Amino acid sequence: MPKPASRFLAVPALLASVLAGPALAGQFDFVPAPQTDLNRIYRIDRVTGEVGACQYGQKEGTFGVTLCFPAGDGAGKQEPSEYGLVASRHEREGGVFRVDMRTGAMSVCYVFDERVVCTPPEKGAIVAAAPAAPAPAAAPAAAEITGTIRKPTP
Repeated sequence: MPKPASRFLAVPALLASVLAGPALAGQFDFVPAPQTDLNRIYRIDRVTGEVGACQYGQKEGTFGVTLCFPAGDGAGKQEPSEYGLVASRHEREGGVFRVDMRTGAMSVCYVFDERVVCTPPEKGAIVAAAPAAPAPAAAPAAAEITGTIRKPTP
């Protein structure tokens, strides 16, 4: 019995759609808190920078519940950009860093009073290789040092 030709025509169409463009990534990224005894996951909207968090909680009469913490002070929507989350390697740190991949600005985000809060974004100073400083002037000889010695006040 011959195979239907329509089945073979679908393969090139599928292949063309896959190769037509890159797959779109999701709008959110997720990172666990680095604290080893905390089961908290942070979520960030990669475009707006809004941060939230959820964790497992126990509730009597259930298997457990998902406790979620909405965005609070500083954790809400930021200027549109390309945001991500980075966890430190500090095993007792409950927060994460929100980073703006375009500007380099960073905030620290953590759960406080049932909300996720973030510090104001900071770029910090990027230290570039400074030109070599001139050699310091030679210290004066001991005979040239003058001054008054005072007793400390009680």
